[in-house]
Amino acid sequence: MSSDDEPGRPRAETYAEFAALVGALAHEIRNPLSTIRLNMELLAEDFEKTDPESPTKQRDRRARAKIELVRQECDRLQKLLGDFLDFARQESLALEPGNLNTEIEQLLDFFAPLAREAQVEMVRYLDPELPTVRLDRETFRSAVLNLLLNALQAMEAGGQLVVRTRPAGLGVVLELIDTGAGMDEETLAKVFRAFYSTKQGGSGLGLPTARKIIEAHGGTIDIESAPSRGTKVTIWLPAPPRLPTTEKPRQKLVC
Repeated sequence: MSSDDEPGRPRAETYAEFAALVGALAHEIRNPLSTIRLNMELLAEDFEKTDPESPTKQRDRRARAKIELVRQECDRLQKLLGDFLDFARQESLALEPGNLNTEIEQLLDFFAPLAREAQVEMVRYLDPELPTVRLDRETFRSAVLNLLLNALQAMEAGGQLVVRTRPAGLGVVLELIDTGAGMDEETLAKVFRAFYSTKQGGSGLGLPTARKIIEAHGGTIDIESAPSRGTKVTIWLPAPPRLPTTEKPRQKLVC
């Protein structure tokens, strides 16, 4: 019988223990990995100090190339561990009332230099009549920033990124529409699968982590895409019901 089937043992408690275990393991891996990378840097410095006229210069050149390869692999593993820790982390969100447009405007202003460098035009259609939503600003921004970076990477030759907000039912919608390469049905069906990535060196944890954050806000995320037609990401967030007024209505004076 699995631990999930044990009487009186909630699934959430089991998951929390598992997340803590893998998080601790990732930290234990990260520490010696940092040590390896540091020693590779020191070793590279030692080789830089060797005499270029030395008869062993060919051997030294090959050794430096191998050291650089190890350093690059250390960097890749450190990024992978960081992404994995973000995905495995189970934390309570500090949800506070906020204006979605304000958060998006600030994030797009921060993102604008990258977009200009990539020759991507950002078009904003932010509805000024949005209801208030409850956000954990730090985690929500990290999720949206990951989606913006994905859109940028999909437009290698430049393009256009439309960012739109609007009311929708009992909440609000954020849409990110890019003119990038798009995805076929097979790829689209796997984008939220952990460790699945079509990008060289990608961890495959960006979109699963983004979905986890959005769902922790009580929202949903959906992706539509087609080859050569771009991608549309739709995020829906609930708007809390308006509290009834406690002020008593004033009585009319009868003259």
